[in-house]
Amino acid sequence: MTEPNHAYDPREHSRVLLDGPDRAAARAMLKAIGFTDEDLAKPIVGVGTTWIETMPCNYNQRELAEHVKAGIRAAGGTPMEFNTIAVSDGVSMGTEGMKASLVSREVIADSIELVARGHLFDGVVCVVGCDKTIPAAAMALARLDLPGLVLYSGTINPGVIRGKRDATVVTVFEAIGAYRAGKISLEELREIEDLSCPGPGACGGQFTANTMSTALEFLGISPGGLNGIPATDPTKLDAARRSGELVMELVNDGVRPSSIMTRAAIDNAIASVAATGGSTNGVLHLLGIAHELGIPLELEDFDRIADQTPIVASLMPGGRFTALDIHEAGGIGLVARELLKGKLLDGSTRNVDGRTLAEIADAAVETIGQEVVVAFEHPIKPTGGLAILRGSLAPDGCVVKLAGHEMRQFRGPARVFDSEAACYDAVRAQRIGPGDVVVIRYEGPVGGPGMQEMLSVTAALVGEGLGGDVALLTDGRFSGGTHGLMIGHVAPEAALGGPIAIVQEGDTVSIDVEARKLNLEVDADEVGRRLAAWSPPEPRYPGGVLAKYAALVSSASQGAVTTGARMTANLRRVQD
Repeated sequence: MTEPNHAYDPREHSRVLLDGPDRAAARAMLKAIGFTDEDLAKPIVGVGTTWIETMPCNYNQRELAEHVKAGIRAAGGTPMEFNTIAVSDGVSMGTEGMKASLVSREVIADSIELVARGHLFDGVVCVVGCDKTIPAAAMALARLDLPGLVLYSGTINPGVIRGKRDATVVTVFEAIGAYRAGKISLEELREIEDLSCPGPGACGGQFTANTMSTALEFLGISPGGLNGIPATDPTKLDAARRSGELVMELVNDGVRPSSIMTRAAIDNAIASVAATGGSTNGVLHLLGIAHELGIPLELEDFDRIADQTPIVASLMPGGRFTALDIHEAGGIGLVARELLKGKLLDGSTRNVDGRTLAEIADAAVETIGQEVVVAFEHPIKPTGGLAILRGSLAPDGCVVKLAGHEMRQFRGPARVFDSEAACYDAVRAQRIGPGDVVVIRYEGPVGGPGMQEMLSVTAALVGEGLGGDVALLTDGRFSGGTHGLMIGHVAPEAALGGPIAIVQEGDTVSIDVEARKLNLEVDADEVGRRLAAWSPPEPRYPGGVLAKYAALVSSASQGAVTTGARMTANLRRVQD
């Protein structure tokens, strides 16, 4: 653990709320629901969950919270449970509901911050599951800088179909495309639907939830080895209790998130995304976390780290195995062990459990014969699972996922759609053909608003057998379950007048991953004429939370955050 602060008062905040004659009314309110004078004389630790009955991802969190609270009580603290929202990407995918997903990250972070500040907690444990809840919790802890940690409630088990234990929700999305293409029957689709998601837990590949769970262990804000325990594994309850005990160690020693989530730890987290072929959403979320910490981080940092980091874990969607498989193989500590061999991590960074990353890697116990994590000397691929491109179509950058395909160059005619829904209709009608470059725009942070994911489109293309024959680019983003040549986060986005806004049907688009280029092959004078004639579309949402988000959010290249100087700069850009 980082050096304890012996001058730190474990009740620094709750003492102000609860001590002395003037705070009798506050104590009276809390006694009404069962707290005692003894309880209120101890450090108060908030236990925030994202439980909701709209998805399997967070469904076990009520039970986990009870065990976290038991750990806090046993270690001398008083827990107070609270909850916040969650939006399911998997359920809302392909509908207007998906626009709420990224927006929810900000609302979750804001609500955790507000409850912790409003009730003067001395520490916080965040129990998280689905995609946006994980980075949101880390962002909230960064803002609060209260002793605390994040516990991932665990991956779902893979579905078993015809004897193979490898089905995930992405299997269902791709089966929809196969059904539409006449490759499977409606009965086969229903079988896949019924068997792919067998119980509680977040989506089972190295999709966004498991990518961010991995990243937070490498970042140090999640206890080493505890996130990777699957949702239905009985030892997950022990992990929850241990998390409650650990947060009291942090509270008593005055260990703050800012001393854990350092720049070196962020670089370690980026390397974990690259080495596991993780979701490109990791770029967006780690930018957001760094922003809340006040740590400078740029897209080029991701490109640099990914370029020197080999893929050493064969995880879906680019590889063969699920999150359950890597847990059974020995856990993500094996990934850290291999990257440390190549001096690609800072092993001295600290974890909330008191160990260094190197110590966590040394403690990993490898299952004999496992095939999920390979040796650093013989990687699956020599460079990581993502790259940053720039060029005339993305002056401010974009992210391309490299895991799961071998395409490094592509050139073809643009097929242009002003929404994901319009593109999905074209895919369903089989109007997309080999060699096409599919362009989906006005789905960025401002234009969407909310930068919805494109899994319905990408999975349908894969299901139709076009995954290796088309490229897709968007100012929106992709699910971690996406594979193929998919380019997201194109910036500036169309709604702010980025070059993607003036691409026309049939224009030639060229992609060169080795050169890190994404270009529109249109004469510069013509581009200028088109931009001069362009005008922004009417906002899709004139009021409410989505309109508020669109007015505040920064570029995807800056993490799509809604606080700070970047927000101010973006507001000026919209006004101009």
